[in-house]
Amino acid sequence: MSMTMTQKILAAHAGLDKVEAGQLILCELDRVLGNDITSPVAIREFNNIGVKNVYDKDKVTMVMDHFAPNKDIKAAVQCKMCRDFCNEKEVTHFYDVGRMGIEHALLPEKGLVVAGDVVIGADSHTCTYGALGAFSTGVGSTDMAAGMATGKAWFKVPSAIKFVLRGKLNKHISGKDVILHIIGKIGVDGALYKSMEFVGEGVKSLTIYDRLTICNMAIEAGAKNGIFEADEEALRYIAEHSTRKPVVYTADPDAEYDEVIEIDLSAIKSTVAFPHLPENTRTIDEVGDVVIDQVVIGSCTNGHYKDIEEAAMILKGKKVAKNVRAIIIPATQDIYLKAMENGLLKIFIEAGCVVSTPTCGPCLGGYMGILAAGERAVATTNRNFVGRMGDVTSEVYLASPAVAAASAIAGKIADPAKI
Repeated sequence: MSMTMTQKILAAHAGLDKVEAGQLILCELDRVLGNDITSPVAIREFNNIGVKNVYDKDKVTMVMDHFAPNKDIKAAVQCKMCRDFCNEKEVTHFYDVGRMGIEHALLPEKGLVVAGDVVIGADSHTCTYGALGAFSTGVGSTDMAAGMATGKAWFKVPSAIKFVLRGKLNKHISGKDVILHIIGKIGVDGALYKSMEFVGEGVKSLTIYDRLTICNMAIEAGAKNGIFEADEEALRYIAEHSTRKPVVYTADPDAEYDEVIEIDLSAIKSTVAFPHLPENTRTIDEVGDVVIDQVVIGSCTNGHYKDIEEAAMILKGKKVAKNVRAIIIPATQDIYLKAMENGLLKIFIEAGCVVSTPTCGPCLGGYMGILAAGERAVATTNRNFVGRMGDVTSEVYLASPAVAAASAIAGKIADPAKI
């Protein structure tokens, strides 16, 4: 029987020759991930199971990124619980303040995920790692607990949608515009519990960071996971960051898909998702006059060095509009250091931005940029639900780093090609 990329990876980890959509299978896990919000719940459930140790101290990972550095006493208690657990269980990959980054940027950077892996994380954007040719998906904290205890997880094998990418992106257009375009096209439930599989000659023109962004937001279309075949670009990135051997899976030529969607990358324009859903998209020439109060450039979606650099090049020699607060959040310590060494932080500060230590912070309405009543923000984050970044009457507009930087200068949503 023919299988998609995702189905082949799941079959291999279930010890089966073949699987089909809808089948329930038990898979071996290559990595179990949690953060400072979701891990404490998992730890309590893990203790209820009654096992002494995690299944593999090298394959369990906890990253203190959502409310770290701790924003209040409750956040401090959460992180301490994770810290104590990982110390007691001798968890190798525990990332605390000074070593941490935003989890979905940090794990690829640390080489903890490679092509062919099965990864679960108690965070919905765990689907990011499909950019490296892995099957990765978000789960609940109880599933994380079971994964830490047994090294296994149950899955219902997803069906798939194939996205055939053609052409190449124009200047100032990035993976964020691609995924917003797709979500605008199919809707926030357009890929519900399906695998979004990206193929075609256009893939080779996308950087690994474009792909990370696209897979990161697969969940915003309701998908179980997003995945690219691990090509030369992905394998080069993996070799630079990991000593583990990747396993490349390709879909069978006659694999069954629920739908096949063609995407011409050269036709995609800068795209903005208006409140209060990622599917509520408009191209930059349809935006109109939207005055803003804040810009956030960062997050697991767009806090990579490429994103930070693009924003810096637009802001260089310019000033943030008088009534706009611009917050830059490099996704990891290494990205922060590279940005500092290459003079990007100087560009941001001279432009009137503030630069934060790596944190999820404002993305989930945590801290480092909460919105007051009626305020509007352009953000390179992944969700713009009601109250996502602060007051329930505030508004979040999702956009690429290029659009966000241009908007910071203009004081309203702006086309980077015209700044």
